[in-house]
Amino acid sequence: MTHVITNQTQPLASMDEWEDDLLRRYPNPEDIATSKATEAYRNYEEPARDTVKEFYRLNHTHQSFAFVKEKQKEYLSFSRKEMSVWDAFDFLNQLVDDSDPDTDLDQFQHLLQTSEAIRRDGHPDWMVLVGLMHDMGKVLCLFGEPQWAVVGDTFPVGCAYSDKIVYPEFFSENVDFNDARYNSELGVYEKNCGLRKVDMSWGHDEYIYQIMKNYIPEEGLYMLRYHSFYSWHREGAYEYLLDDHDKAMLPWVKLFNPYDLYSKNPEPPNWDELRPYYTNLLKKYLPETLKF
Repeated sequence: MTHVITNQTQPLASMDEWEDDLLRRYPNPEDIATSKATEAYRNYEEPARDTVKEFYRLNHTHQSFAFVKEKQKEYLSFSRKEMSVWDAFDFLNQLVDDSDPDTDLDQFQHLLQTSEAIRRDGHPDWMVLVGLMHDMGKVLCLFGEPQWAVVGDTFPVGCAYSDKIVYPEFFSENVDFNDARYNSELGVYEKNCGLRKVDMSWGHDEYIYQIMKNYIPEEGLYMLRYHSFYSWHREGAYEYLLDDHDKAMLPWVKLFNPYDLYSKNPEPPNWDELRPYYTNLLKKYLPETLKF
């Protein structure tokens, strides 16, 4: 398959620009948006798509099985930094994004809006915590990781890439594409082995899941780990890798995503009023410090 690759020196103007594109690709009518209609969110002009496509060219070229294994070894020792959740939020707020078309609020305010939307709809408090923590893995950017190794739609590595993944043509440049060990339907896996035995492309989803896996219920862990796995939970791909547990968890992943995508609002939450609730919530579920 032939394709045109744009020559972009900056693959993304915004580390969240991939979300702009997925909202165009996966419109969701859930009544979560409070400041404007859902179709008005992430409304980029067509030229912005070139930037997103270049991001995915880099992502699909470099997210190989060996790359993921290397990053797991590098980061999952959690030896880079130890800090409280509040200090982690301050750290994350170094990523303020002035180019985001839907909000000029910092990362913490976005997380707070997501969690407040979940709380407003009466979901369990552990799900509110998922909303608060779901983008915490983006601290990877502050550890020097490129955007294509932090954000973007996620997918299994070690087996054939589904054509349901966005811009699948770019996988032809990946070293695994022509490797017989990895380019069959199952690759290194067994049929219906379950997603827990599958290595996903590296990024903030997997990282925050690994940080939180001892602290919240299984449903919340699936939300964290697979909320960017759109070829699965939107397109129904990789059915042959799923076990019954994955199928039982799928509705929870689908439940979470609209809160992340549509909760942004130009009005910041009133932190003075909310602080006592979130202070108690964090004390209920998490230790005083987390290792990153």
